Amino acid sequence: FCTYRRGRYSCALWWCHTEPLHCLNMCMSGSASSCEECLLIHPSCAWCAQEDFGIGRTLPSRCDFSSNLVKRGCDTRYIESPRSSVSVLENEPLSSKGSGWTHSNVVQIMPQKISLSLRPGDQTWFELHVRQVEDYPVDLYYLMDLSLSMKDDLDTIRNLGTTLAHEMGKLTSNFRLGFGSFVDKNMSPFSYTSPKYQENPCNGYKLFPNCVPTFGFRHILSLTDKVDRFNQEVQKQMVSRNRDAPEGGFDAILQAAVCKEEIGWRKEAYHLLVFATDDVPHLALDGRLGGLVQPHDGQCHLNEKNEYSASTQMDYPSLALLGEKLAENNIFLIFAVTKRLYVIYKNFTALIPGTTVEILDQDSKNVIQLIVNAYNNIRSKVELSVWDHPEDLSLSFTATCQDGKPLPGLRKCADLKIGDTVSFNVSVEARSCPARGTDQTFTIKPVGFKDRLEVTVDYQCDCRCTQRAQANSSMCHSVGTYTCGTCRCESGYLGARCECQEGETGSMYLSACREAEGKQVCSGRGECSCNQCLCYESEFGKIYGRFCECDDFSCARHKGILCSGHGECHCGECKCHAGYIGDNCNCSTETSSCVSDDGQMCSGRGSCVCGRCQCSEPGAFGDTCEKCPTCPDACGTKRECIECRLFSSGRLADNQTCQRLCKDEIITVETLKTDDPGAVLCLYKTDNDCVMKFTYSEHASGQSILTALKEPECASGPDALTVLLAVVGSILLVGVVLLAAWKLVITIHDRREFTRFQNARSRARYEMASNPLYKQPVTTHSVETDFNVFGKSYNNGGLL
Repeated sequence: FCTYRRGRYSCALWWCHTEPLHCLNMCMSGSASSCEECLLIHPSCAWCAQEDFGIGRTLPSRCDFSSNLVKRGCDTRYIESPRSSVSVLENEPLSSKGSGWTHSNVVQIMPQKISLSLRPGDQTWFELHVRQVEDYPVDLYYLMDLSLSMKDDLDTIRNLGTTLAHEMGKLTSNFRLGFGSFVDKNMSPFSYTSPKYQENPCNGYKLFPNCVPTFGFRHILSLTDKVDRFNQEVQKQMVSRNRDAPEGGFDAILQAAVCKEEIGWRKEAYHLLVFATDDVPHLALDGRLGGLVQPHDGQCHLNEKNEYSASTQMDYPSLALLGEKLAENNIFLIFAVTKRLYVIYKNFTALIPGTTVEILDQDSKNVIQLIVNAYNNIRSKVELSVWDHPEDLSLSFTATCQDGKPLPGLRKCADLKIGDTVSFNVSVEARSCPARGTDQTFTIKPVGFKDRLEVTVDYQCDCRCTQRAQANSSMCHSVGTYTCGTCRCESGYLGARCECQEGETGSMYLSACREAEGKQVCSGRGECSCNQCLCYESEFGKIYGRFCECDDFSCARHKGILCSGHGECHCGECKCHAGYIGDNCNCSTETSSCVSDDGQMCSGRGSCVCGRCQCSEPGAFGDTCEKCPTCPDACGTKRECIECRLFSSGRLADNQTCQRLCKDEIITVETLKTDDPGAVLCLYKTDNDCVMKFTYSEHASGQSILTALKEPECASGPDALTVLLAVVGSILLVGVVLLAAWKLVITIHDRREFTRFQNARSRARYEMASNPLYKQPVTTHSVETDFNVFGKSYNNGGLL
């Protein structure tokens, strides 16, 4: 079939043009009887207004593709086929810096004005660029809950102005600060109304016996660059007391938003409204508990004392009204709430554009860092909003963020640095034609910006040839109006030239009313009159076509709704509006709902089908497949949140995205229990070689819960004296052991030698004569004598 679908239009049209015998020509099958009807069938259809076009043929169709009309003899001068177009009316270049002498002319969006000329069904597009300029002025209004439970917080912020101005001075050179406070409506059942409580609601309260009367909202200090005045005014404040737990904070937010002159909001500045509280707010309809039935009118009601004068006259504002007024006045709302309220106020941010939530310590000690973090978070993203969106226009966005990759279906960019430029491609399609001569306008603006793109739309629904229409023309037998090559017959007349009257029948006409031989006359859904089918009326819709073969109600339905309400039924087939596909147009091509908080499509664990994530990773679930305790990367992903939330370290601590990406509840314990079968135990080694342990589980409510140790487990460091004594003792012990060993070895050796000696001695058997050590004892005497023998004398000096 030759149908129009985003991304397939040119292919289908090419096939229809090149293979006309195999394609349903919707231009001709639509049986358009006028130029305007032809243009509405399809953006590729054209009308031939040439007078002599198709002479000699039976009921020639003047509605066809332009190329076919030319082939059939229509002069291009008479072809009516307007196209959609875009004209840029104002295109000032983007600024690079916000403060200075020229800050009143700062431009953060380009272009600023365009004009669209749209033909229904013919999609066109334009591109816009957005830049967060450096050093842009900032107005910050601090709106504080002064109920009794916030007394310690009030003490903490008494010198907030000086410190806050110093920190914000690092981000902008043009900073102003204001202050306001709120409690609740001074009426029953929201406050104490007995006479004894009128001047002092704390009367009889032992812990804090004195406080000021209850009030709804009080504007105390208009925005000023004199931070000393902020400190002075805050130091004068005292807390009050209300009766029930919820506070009247939404009354105060709305007054701070709409009372622009009193608060002092500048046009050329970022507007930050910090809302500090430790409890939930009253919502619309809660006022009926006190008899307040009048809805909030969204107007400013500050009296001469700068107090909310309609506090006891109107109900609390609704979330929708609050979001409308905040956006209307370009105000970023920052919820600074305690940890137990984080989830509640986080849900509010989904309903109020341009709103963030930060966790406030019990005594507000972290309020400076909280504001700086929230400001950086706001400046790190750009999100487009559409104002006064005409119902008959379809808009689709494609974002191109800092990585240069197009993201179809997205109208926001995150994780930006100040000075980054992002672009958005906006496709526009008119689904129908409004009343003749109607011009539409709408506005596209980044949330919280004063800058905007104004778009003017005019519709190409009329043909030029209708301006030359001839009433009672002879071409129409004087009973019709000749326009664009055809006759519009008066009532009771039929035929291409109004040559027949209703009721005339004959066999010669019947063959022209059958789609094919053997088929029913007028498909059984009409009567043949004067060579033409007059289709019956139907309670279900319109029956049309040359042979009454088409209708606008026999298309696929979804949940009982024709074409799911996102398309038009044309001859049994749904023609889907921009942004929807499928046989019954129930499949959205919008992918923004599939993008997880970390910017990945379906958290990288699935694919986006018809605007919903289909998780492919086993064990993954959640709207964006963000929950997956059994996934291999589960511990790694949650580790980054543990690092930044508990220890302000890790990758997420640097780019100020911790609070945005890490929304899970984190419970800290002294001892971690690991016996829960539904929890996954995760461990990782810290930079100082300690081991951090936590468990990851999913609560039945769908909330992820991380239970972590308060501090990583680290091996305790050795004591110096102990080490010294251990070393000395070890040396002595080794010396004694070695000495003992040496003594043992020597003793054993000596004993062995002695034993060997004893054994050798016992074995010896010596004879005295043979003993080489024995000698016979001899006595020798020496005597000298003289004697005479035979006359000779001798001296004997020898032995006798």
